[in-house]
Amino acid sequence: MVAKLGLSSLLMGVTLFAQGGKWINLPPFPEPHEEVIGQAANGKMYVFAGLVSAPVWLPVGMVYEFDPAGGTVGGTWTKKKPMAVPAHHLALTEYGGKIYVFGGFKEGKVGQLAAWTPIDNAFEYDPIKDTWKALAPMPTKRGAAVAATVNGKMYIIGGATTAPGATNPSIHPTIPQRVLSTVEEYDPETNTWRTRSAMPTPRNHTAAGVVGGKIYVIGGRIGAAFIAASSDLANVEAYDPATDSWSRPLAKMPTARSGLDVGVYKNKIVVAGGENQDFFQHTAYHAFEMYDPATNTWNILTPMTIGRHGVAGGVIGNRFYAISGDVQSSGTGVMVSTPSADAFEFDN
Repeated sequence: MVAKLGLSSLLMGVTLFAQGGKWINLPPFPEPHEEVIGQAANGKMYVFAGLVSAPVWLPVGMVYEFDPAGGTVGGTWTKKKPMAVPAHHLALTEYGGKIYVFGGFKEGKVGQLAAWTPIDNAFEYDPIKDTWKALAPMPTKRGAAVAATVNGKMYIIGGATTAPGATNPSIHPTIPQRVLSTVEEYDPETNTWRTRSAMPTPRNHTAAGVVGGKIYVIGGRIGAAFIAASSDLANVEAYDPATDSWSRPLAKMPTARSGLDVGVYKNKIVVAGGENQDFFQHTAYHAFEMYDPATNTWNILTPMTIGRHGVAGGVIGNRFYAISGDVQSSGTGVMVSTPSADAFEFDN
Protein backbone atom coordinates (compact mmCIF):
# COMPACT_ATOMS: atom_id res chain seq x y z
CA MET A 1 0.00 0.00 0.00
CA VAL A 2 1.22 3.52 -0.80
CA ALA A 3 1.39 5.84 2.20
CA LYS A 4 0.47 9.49 1.59
CA LEU A 5 1.14 12.89 3.06
CA GLY A 6 -1.42 15.18 4.66
CA LEU A 7 -4.17 17.10 2.88
CA SER A 8 -2.05 20.11 1.97
CA SER A 9 0.52 17.90 0.23
CA LEU A 10 -2.15 15.84 -1.51
CA LEU A 11 -3.56 19.02 -3.00
CA MET A 12 -0.13 19.60 -4.57
CA GLY A 13 -0.07 16.07 -5.97
CA VAL A 14 2.87 14.89 -3.85
CA THR A 15 2.91 11.21 -2.91
CA LEU A 16 5.05 9.61 -0.22
CA PHE A 17 7.21 6.55 -1.07
CA ALA A 18 5.28 5.91 -4.28
CA GLN A 19 8.21 4.18 -5.98
CA GLY A 20 9.25 0.75 -4.72
CA GLY A 21 12.88 -0.08 -4.11
CA LYS A 22 15.62 0.04 -1.52
CA TRP A 23 18.99 1.63 -0.82
CA ILE A 24 22.00 -0.70 -0.97
CA ASN A 25 25.58 -0.15 0.16
CA LEU A 26 28.42 -0.27 -2.38
CA PRO A 27 32.19 -0.43 -1.88
CA PRO A 28 33.25 2.90 -0.33
CA PHE A 29 34.59 5.68 -2.51
CA PRO A 30 38.42 5.66 -2.27
CA GLU A 31 38.99 9.43 -2.06
CA PRO A 32 36.10 11.19 -0.28
CA HIS A 33 35.49 14.85 -1.12
CA GLU A 34 32.75 17.38 -1.46
CA GLU A 35 31.77 18.79 -4.85
CA VAL A 36 32.24 15.55 -6.71
CA ILE A 37 30.09 15.03 -9.79
CA GLY A 38 29.14 11.84 -11.58
CA GLN A 39 28.32 10.75 -15.11
CA ALA A 40 27.31 7.33 -16.38
CA ALA A 41 28.87 6.03 -19.61
CA ASN A 42 29.13 2.56 -21.14
CA GLY A 43 27.49 0.91 -18.14
CA LYS A 44 29.94 2.40 -15.63
CA MET A 45 29.86 5.41 -13.32
CA TYR A 46 32.57 8.07 -13.47
CA VAL A 47 33.26 10.47 -10.61
CA PHE A 48 35.12 13.71 -11.29
CA ALA A 49 36.53 16.77 -9.54
CA GLY A 50 36.44 17.12 -5.75
CA LEU A 51 37.21 20.16 -3.61
CA VAL A 52 39.35 20.73 -0.54
CA SER A 53 37.01 23.16 1.18
CA ALA A 54 37.40 26.59 2.79
CA PRO A 55 39.61 28.29 3.71
CA VAL A 56 41.95 26.93 1.00
CA TRP A 57 39.45 25.91 -1.72
CA LEU A 58 41.73 23.72 -3.81
CA PRO A 59 40.39 21.68 -6.75
CA VAL A 60 41.35 18.01 -6.62
CA GLY A 61 40.89 17.11 -10.31
CA MET A 62 40.50 13.37 -9.70
CA VAL A 63 38.69 10.85 -11.92
CA TYR A 64 37.44 7.45 -10.72
CA GLU A 65 35.60 4.69 -12.53
CA PHE A 66 33.07 2.44 -10.79
CA ASP A 67 32.29 -0.86 -12.49
CA PRO A 68 29.09 -2.34 -11.01
CA ALA A 69 29.99 -5.74 -12.46
CA GLY A 70 33.58 -5.77 -11.21
CA GLY A 71 34.89 -7.76 -8.28
CA THR A 72 32.88 -9.94 -5.91
CA VAL A 73 31.61 -7.36 -3.39
CA GLY A 74 29.29 -5.16 -5.40
CA GLY A 75 31.64 -3.49 -7.85
CA THR A 76 35.16 -2.08 -8.12
CA TRP A 77 36.73 1.38 -8.10
CA THR A 78 39.62 2.27 -10.44
CA LYS A 79 41.53 5.53 -10.41
CA LYS A 80 41.87 7.03 -13.91
CA LYS A 81 43.91 9.78 -15.51
CA PRO A 82 43.26 13.08 -13.68
CA MET A 83 41.44 16.01 -15.23
CA ALA A 84 43.40 17.96 -17.83
CA VAL A 85 42.60 21.15 -15.90
CA PRO A 86 41.72 20.50 -12.22
CA ALA A 87 38.47 22.28 -11.41
CA HIS A 88 35.32 21.88 -9.34
CA HIS A 89 31.62 22.60 -9.94
CA LEU A 90 31.78 21.14 -13.44
CA ALA A 91 28.97 20.61 -15.95
CA LEU A 92 28.96 17.07 -17.38
CA THR A 93 27.06 15.24 -20.10
CA GLU A 94 27.49 12.02 -22.07
CA TYR A 95 27.31 11.46 -25.82
CA GLY A 96 28.42 8.48 -27.88
CA GLY A 97 30.06 6.82 -24.88
CA LYS A 98 32.25 9.84 -24.17
CA ILE A 99 31.92 12.36 -21.35
CA TYR A 100 31.96 16.08 -22.03
CA VAL A 101 33.24 18.38 -19.29
CA PHE A 102 32.42 22.10 -19.34
CA GLY A 103 33.60 25.02 -17.24
CA GLY A 104 33.90 24.95 -13.47
CA PHE A 105 36.03 26.90 -11.02
CA LYS A 106 39.78 26.70 -10.48
CA GLU A 107 41.66 28.27 -7.59
CA GLY A 108 42.05 32.04 -7.31
CA LYS A 109 42.47 34.93 -4.89
CA VAL A 110 40.46 37.94 -3.75
CA GLY A 111 42.98 39.94 -1.79
CA GLN A 112 44.56 37.42 0.58
CA LEU A 113 41.49 35.16 0.55
CA ALA A 114 41.24 31.93 -1.43
CA ALA A 115 38.56 32.22 -4.10
CA TRP A 116 36.98 30.53 -7.13
CA THR A 117 37.95 31.48 -10.69
CA PRO A 118 35.33 30.64 -13.35
CA ILE A 119 36.76 29.07 -16.51
CA ASP A 120 35.58 28.49 -20.09
CA ASN A 121 37.42 25.20 -20.70
CA ALA A 122 35.69 22.36 -22.52
CA PHE A 123 37.00 18.80 -22.77
CA GLU A 124 36.02 15.43 -24.16
CA TYR A 125 36.97 12.52 -21.90
CA ASP A 126 37.12 9.08 -23.51
CA PRO A 127 36.54 6.49 -20.76
CA ILE A 128 37.67 3.59 -22.95
CA LYS A 129 41.03 5.15 -23.84
CA ASP A 130 41.30 7.16 -20.60
CA THR A 131 42.27 10.26 -22.59
CA TRP A 132 41.41 13.96 -22.56
CA LYS A 133 40.86 16.14 -25.63
CA ALA A 134 40.52 19.94 -25.51
CA LEU A 135 37.51 21.42 -27.32
CA ALA A 136 36.58 24.92 -28.39
CA PRO A 137 36.11 26.95 -25.18
CA MET A 138 32.68 28.07 -24.03
CA PRO A 139 31.71 31.64 -24.95
CA THR A 140 31.03 32.35 -21.26
CA LYS A 141 33.33 31.56 -18.33
CA ARG A 142 31.28 29.94 -15.58
CA GLY A 143 31.05 27.29 -12.91
CA ALA A 144 28.17 25.49 -11.20
CA ALA A 145 26.24 25.23 -14.49
CA VAL A 146 24.47 22.12 -15.80
CA ALA A 147 24.88 20.32 -19.12
CA ALA A 148 22.50 18.09 -21.08
CA THR A 149 22.50 16.43 -24.50
CA VAL A 150 19.55 16.43 -26.88
CA ASN A 151 19.70 15.15 -30.47
CA GLY A 152 23.48 15.18 -30.60
CA LYS A 153 23.92 18.72 -29.30
CA MET A 154 24.90 19.84 -25.81
CA TYR A 155 23.35 22.64 -23.80
CA ILE A 156 25.18 24.39 -20.99
CA ILE A 157 22.70 26.20 -18.77
CA GLY A 158 23.01 28.69 -15.90
CA GLY A 159 25.96 28.88 -13.54
CA ALA A 160 27.83 31.72 -11.87
CA THR A 161 30.63 34.05 -12.90
CA THR A 162 32.19 37.42 -12.08
CA ALA A 163 30.06 40.54 -11.85
CA PRO A 164 29.85 42.86 -14.88
CA GLY A 165 32.87 45.16 -14.96
CA ALA A 166 34.82 43.12 -12.40
CA THR A 167 38.60 43.39 -12.71
CA ASN A 168 39.40 40.38 -10.52
CA PRO A 169 38.83 37.08 -12.39
CA SER A 170 37.78 35.30 -9.18
CA ILE A 171 34.66 35.28 -7.00
CA HIS A 172 34.30 35.12 -3.21
CA PRO A 173 31.32 35.41 -0.82
CA THR A 174 32.45 38.92 0.14
CA ILE A 175 32.20 40.44 -3.36
CA PRO A 176 29.39 40.82 -5.95
CA GLN A 177 29.04 38.10 -8.56
CA ARG A 178 26.66 37.23 -11.35
CA VAL A 179 24.26 34.29 -11.48
CA LEU A 180 23.53 33.34 -15.08
CA SER A 181 20.50 32.51 -17.18
CA THR A 182 22.82 31.89 -20.15
CA VAL A 183 22.22 28.92 -22.46
CA GLU A 184 24.95 27.95 -24.92
CA GLU A 185 24.73 25.10 -27.42
CA TYR A 186 27.77 23.03 -28.37
CA ASP A 187 27.88 20.98 -31.57
CA PRO A 188 30.47 18.18 -31.21
CA GLU A 189 30.41 17.51 -34.96
CA THR A 190 31.67 21.01 -35.82
CA ASN A 191 33.29 21.93 -32.47
CA THR A 192 31.34 25.19 -32.46
CA TRP A 193 29.13 27.16 -30.09
CA ARG A 194 26.04 29.34 -30.38
CA THR A 195 23.90 31.20 -27.85
CA ARG A 196 20.27 30.16 -27.33
CA SER A 197 17.30 31.61 -25.44
CA ALA A 198 18.07 32.48 -21.83
CA MET A 199 16.53 30.55 -18.93
CA PRO A 200 13.70 32.49 -17.23
CA THR A 201 15.23 32.11 -13.73
CA PRO A 202 19.00 32.67 -13.46
CA ARG A 203 20.43 29.96 -11.19
CA ASN A 204 23.47 27.87 -10.33
CA HIS A 205 24.15 24.65 -8.37
CA THR A 206 21.05 23.27 -10.08
CA ALA A 207 20.09 19.87 -11.55
CA ALA A 208 18.91 18.92 -15.03
CA GLY A 209 17.44 15.87 -16.72
CA VAL A 210 16.29 15.13 -20.29
CA VAL A 211 12.90 13.55 -20.95
CA GLY A 212 11.08 13.56 -24.27
CA GLY A 213 13.62 15.82 -25.94
CA LYS A 214 13.24 18.57 -23.33
CA ILE A 215 15.67 19.64 -20.61
CA TYR A 216 14.15 20.06 -17.15
CA VAL A 217 16.13 22.37 -14.85
CA ILE A 218 15.36 21.79 -11.18
CA GLY A 219 16.20 23.67 -7.98
CA GLY A 220 19.49 25.44 -7.46
CA ARG A 221 20.35 28.81 -5.95
CA ILE A 222 20.04 32.48 -6.78
CA GLY A 223 21.99 35.53 -5.68
CA ALA A 224 25.49 34.01 -5.61
CA ALA A 225 27.50 30.85 -6.16
CA PHE A 226 28.18 30.51 -2.43
CA ILE A 227 25.47 29.02 -0.23
CA ALA A 228 26.00 31.53 2.59
CA ALA A 229 25.32 34.44 0.22
CA SER A 230 22.41 32.93 -1.74
CA SER A 231 18.88 31.56 -1.54
CA ASP A 232 17.69 28.13 -2.67
CA LEU A 233 15.00 27.38 -5.23
CA ALA A 234 12.36 24.70 -5.75
CA ASN A 235 11.50 25.99 -9.25
CA VAL A 236 11.29 23.72 -12.30
CA GLU A 237 11.61 25.08 -15.84
CA ALA A 238 11.81 23.15 -19.11
CA TYR A 239 13.76 24.05 -22.24
CA ASP A 240 12.78 22.74 -25.69
CA PRO A 241 15.82 22.86 -28.01
CA ALA A 242 13.62 22.16 -31.04
CA THR A 243 11.82 25.49 -30.61
CA ASP A 244 14.50 27.28 -28.54
CA SER A 245 11.85 28.12 -25.96
CA TRP A 246 11.20 27.78 -22.25
CA SER A 247 8.04 26.54 -20.53
CA ARG A 248 6.01 28.36 -17.97
CA PRO A 249 6.98 27.38 -14.39
CA LEU A 250 6.16 23.77 -13.58
CA ALA A 251 5.31 22.01 -10.29
CA LYS A 252 7.88 22.89 -7.64
CA MET A 253 10.21 20.35 -6.07
CA PRO A 254 8.95 19.48 -2.56
CA THR A 255 12.29 20.43 -0.94
CA ALA A 256 14.03 23.62 -2.09
CA ARG A 257 17.77 22.91 -2.27
CA SER A 258 20.98 23.22 -4.26
CA GLY A 259 24.09 21.08 -4.85
CA LEU A 260 22.03 18.11 -6.06
CA ASP A 261 22.56 14.60 -7.41
CA VAL A 262 20.32 13.88 -10.42
CA GLY A 263 19.47 11.09 -12.85
CA VAL A 264 16.72 9.95 -15.21
CA TYR A 265 14.90 6.65 -14.68
CA LYS A 266 12.09 5.49 -17.01
CA ASN A 267 11.33 9.04 -18.19
CA LYS A 268 11.22 10.39 -14.66
CA ILE A 269 13.82 12.64 -13.05
CA VAL A 270 15.18 11.65 -9.64
CA VAL A 271 16.95 14.15 -7.40
CA ALA A 272 18.83 13.41 -4.16
CA GLY A 273 20.70 15.31 -1.48
CA GLY A 274 21.57 18.99 -1.60
CA GLU A 275 22.01 21.73 0.95
CA ASN A 276 20.48 24.87 2.40
CA GLN A 277 21.53 27.53 4.89
CA ASP A 278 19.87 30.30 6.81
CA PHE A 279 20.51 32.20 10.04
CA PHE A 280 19.56 29.16 12.15
CA GLN A 281 20.90 26.09 10.35
CA HIS A 282 23.36 24.56 7.89
CA THR A 283 21.59 21.57 6.37
CA ALA A 284 22.63 18.69 4.11
CA TYR A 285 19.51 16.87 2.93
CA HIS A 286 18.57 13.19 2.93
CA ALA A 287 15.77 14.06 0.50
CA PHE A 288 15.17 11.80 -2.50
CA GLU A 289 12.39 12.97 -4.83
CA MET A 290 11.08 12.06 -8.29
CA TYR A 291 9.53 14.34 -10.92
CA ASP A 292 7.24 12.98 -13.64
CA PRO A 293 7.12 15.40 -16.60
CA ALA A 294 4.16 13.54 -18.11
CA THR A 295 1.92 14.45 -15.16
CA ASN A 296 3.87 17.45 -13.79
CA THR A 297 3.89 15.86 -10.33
CA TRP A 298 6.43 14.97 -7.64
CA ASN A 299 6.81 11.83 -5.53
CA ILE A 300 8.82 11.67 -2.31
CA LEU A 301 10.95 8.52 -2.28
CA THR A 302 12.76 6.67 0.51
CA PRO A 303 15.43 9.13 1.76
CA MET A 304 19.15 8.50 1.62
CA THR A 305 20.62 7.06 4.80
CA ILE A 306 23.27 9.79 4.86
CA GLY A 307 22.29 13.36 4.02
CA ARG A 308 24.86 15.16 1.86
CA HIS A 309 25.51 17.77 -0.77
CA GLY A 310 28.04 17.94 -3.59
CA VAL A 311 27.30 14.26 -4.15
CA ALA A 312 28.08 12.39 -7.38
CA GLY A 313 25.83 9.96 -9.16
CA GLY A 314 23.30 9.26 -11.85
CA VAL A 315 21.43 6.25 -13.21
CA ILE A 316 22.71 2.94 -14.60
CA GLY A 317 20.07 0.31 -15.32
CA ASN A 318 17.67 0.19 -12.37
CA ARG A 319 20.07 1.90 -9.94
CA PHE A 320 20.39 5.53 -8.92
CA TYR A 321 23.85 6.20 -7.47
CA ALA A 322 24.84 8.56 -4.64
CA ILE A 323 28.60 8.74 -4.08
CA SER A 324 30.64 10.67 -1.48
CA GLY A 325 29.89 14.37 -0.87
CA ASP A 326 29.76 16.37 2.37
CA VAL A 327 27.46 15.43 5.24
CA GLN A 328 26.75 19.03 6.22
CA SER A 329 26.32 22.29 4.39
CA SER A 330 29.55 24.05 3.45
CA GLY A 331 31.28 26.94 5.17
CA THR A 332 32.23 25.34 8.49
CA GLY A 333 35.92 25.00 7.64
CA VAL A 334 35.78 21.36 8.79
CA MET A 335 36.25 18.43 6.41
CA VAL A 336 33.12 16.29 6.65
CA SER A 337 33.27 14.30 3.41
CA THR A 338 31.94 10.75 3.45
CA PRO A 339 33.31 7.69 1.63
CA SER A 340 29.77 6.30 1.50
CA ALA A 341 28.70 4.99 -1.91
CA ASP A 342 25.10 3.88 -2.19
CA ALA A 343 22.52 3.07 -4.82
CA PHE A 344 18.74 3.06 -4.80
CA GLU A 345 17.64 -0.10 -6.59
CA PHE A 346 14.23 0.38 -8.18
CA ASP A 347 11.79 -2.53 -8.08
CA ASN A 348 10.32 -1.76 -11.48
